[in-house]
Formats: sequence, C-alpha cells, structure tokens
Amino acid sequence: MTRQVYRTPEARFTDLPGFAYAPRYAEVDGLRMHYVEAGPANASPVVLLHGEPTWAYLYRHMIEPLVAAGYRVLAPDLIGCGRSDKPAAVADYSYASHVAWTEAWFAQLGLTDVTLFCQDWGSLIGLRLVAEQPDIFARVFVGNGFMPTGDENMPVLFSAWRAFARYSPVFPVGAIVQAGSRRWLSRVERAAYNAPFPDKRYTAGIRAFPGLVPITPNDPATPANRAAWESLARFSRPFHTCFADGDPITRGADRALRRRVAGAAHVPHTTIRHARHFLQEDQGPAIAEFMLAQMGAPN
Repeated sequence: MTRQVYRTPEARFTDLPGFAYAPRYAEVDGLRMHYVEAGPANASPVVLLHGEPTWAYLYRHMIEPLVAAGYRVLAPDLIGCGRSDKPAAVADYSYASHVAWTEAWFAQLGLTDVTLFCQDWGSLIGLRLVAEQPDIFARVFVGNGFMPTGDENMPVLFSAWRAFARYSPVFPVGAIVQAGSRRWLSRVERAAYNAPFPDKRYTAGIRAFPGLVPITPNDPATPANRAAWESLARFSRPFHTCFADGDPITRGADRALRRRVAGAAHVPHTTIRHARHFLQEDQGPAIAEFMLAQMGAPN
C-alpha cells in the first residue's frame, strides 16, 4: 500500500525571524529530510537534534555562536516535522523508524567526529545512535532528555500530554512551545513553529510522538533501549548534561545519565538557569557558551 505523504509548501517558511538559512535536503526511505547547515564544510561537525513538536528553528540562538567559533553546524528536521516530509498516518511512525531515518541521514552526510546536542525526542533518538554507533561521536551534550525503557515512573504531567496529543481536536504548536518556554515568544516566533503545519493533515507525526515513548516494560522499543543503555555504560568519550532548572518532565533525568554513562563521570555538567522544557528558546546562547567551553577550537 502506498504511503500518503504531505510536504509543507516552501512559502510557509519565508521571512522567518533570525533564521535565514537556505534549506538542504537528503532522501531517507523515500522521504525528503530537511536540514540546516552552516559554517566551514571541512570543520568538525556539531549536530543539533530537536524534539517534539519543534524543528531546526528551535536552534537559531545556538547555531550562530557555534559557527562563529569555527564549527560546522547541522540541524536536521525529524521526519514529520519542520520542512521534512510528513507521512499522513500516525501508524506510519514508530520509535524504530525515527532512529532508522536519522541514522540514514547521518550516513548520507558521512558524518564522523560528531559533537551531538540532543533534547526531548532528539535525545530518545540521539542516544540510540550514540549507543549503536559510538565511534562516530566525539562528544555528547544532553539537555532535557532521556531514553526510557518503560521501567521508569513517568510524571503525571506526561500522561496528560500523551492524552492531549492523541485526543485533542486541536494541536496549537506555537502555543505548546510557548507553554514549555519561560520567556515570552513573539507572535512571529510562534508563527514560525506553526509554519510546518498548514492544517491538521500535516500533524500525524507530532501527534504520534508521545505514544511512542516506552512507558511499560513490554513496549516494542524496550529491548533496543535496554541494549542501548548497556552500550552507553561503556561510552567513555565526554558526555555532558545541561538540563534546565524548570522542566517538570525531565527533572532528575540528568542525575541518572551522569550515573549510568561512563563518559559522564569526569567531565563538567551544568544547570541552565531560568529555563523550562525548551531551554534552547530560553537560554540558547548560554547553552552554546557551555558547549564551547568544553569543546575548545574545532579540528
């Protein structure tokens, strides 16, 4: 059966405030995957993985400082998000497919010696990639993220979010990002988060995400995530946490990461003050500053 796919018209992405990057595309599994690339093409790569329901626009406050320091910065849009293609049915999406799509993007670009920053679903996907292909990652930063196996106690707030994504007749993306940010987003910024979704037909991917989080030990993703934790326990390259001080969803997950990942034992970690779930919106330059303090000059 042919998969129905929606592609957001390019006109939806004109005149985005603070985000004048030419779109780039790779093909994964017959789908077009968008990414931003800035900085010297031969410099060490920094990959920024977003979560739900955002896209690469979330990283506009971090891209420029990292580029100014001499890094090649890449920020892809997950399938179903941003400028990337959007399969039309919730059933078109799975945890495994997101990992495979993102892994294919890494492979197409031939990325090695990667510094990864990941948040929200970017960490559920990114930590799997680090576990399964540790040799291509030089350093990892996790902000407000984790990789659940279904063995954890999930916050009550997450259950409410899961139900909202599944049953709500409306899914106001700009308002959702605002609710997860401490600073007040302008009207045009909220519109930029709404831009990928002209109508509800385009939202299957972002509505699917909460239902794909493993919340029981028998979830289809649990075996792969448990295996990934075993690999991360041996990942000895630098692994930093930089969680916000005001995120009720991921609060405390940074302590578990520092305890369980080998590379977290003897490197700096930080708490990003005055920030909520979308810490990149609240304190993007401060996150980039922390990253650069650990990374030094690019190769």
